[in-house]
Amino acid sequence: MPAARDAVQGDPLVGFNFGVEFSGVIGGYFTEASGLGSEHEIIEHKIVSPDGREIIRKIPGRLKWGDITLKRGITANMDFWEWRKQVEDGLVAQARRNGSVVMFDETYSEVARWNFENAWPSKVSGPSVNSTSNEVGIEEITIVHEGIERIS
Repeated sequence: MPAARDAVQGDPLVGFNFGVEFSGVIGGYFTEASGLGSEHEIIEHKIVSPDGREIIRKIPGRLKWGDITLKRGITANMDFWEWRKQVEDGLVAQARRNGSVVMFDETYSEVARWNFENAWPSKVSGPSVNSTSNEVGIEEITIVHEGIERIS
């Protein structure tokens, strides 16, 4: 019986790595991605029930999208730094892009996809360097957007 249940629910996905895609082309691979979601602010509204009790009714308020944060080992690729430079130079309209964050398994098969709209990089940062360490330098980009949807 457990096999039938697994077939319906599926095994949890293991995220081997993530790619960010623009116009059907992967712009980079990442080892960590966060902020792939949305939430509502909560509005608390006090009401009085028919029997005279005070009740706090919670209703959805403003919809908020999480900022996407991607981390990877630093490479020679300058695409994200150049994209951020557009925003620094005040060219936000030209910097806005639609794209996707794609999660891959260990065979580089796509296992999940989140599409986002009108995105631009609000932050890019290089590694913290330490000459006595042999750790991989990590660079990070934070992408803000106007909507995200998981499509697979």
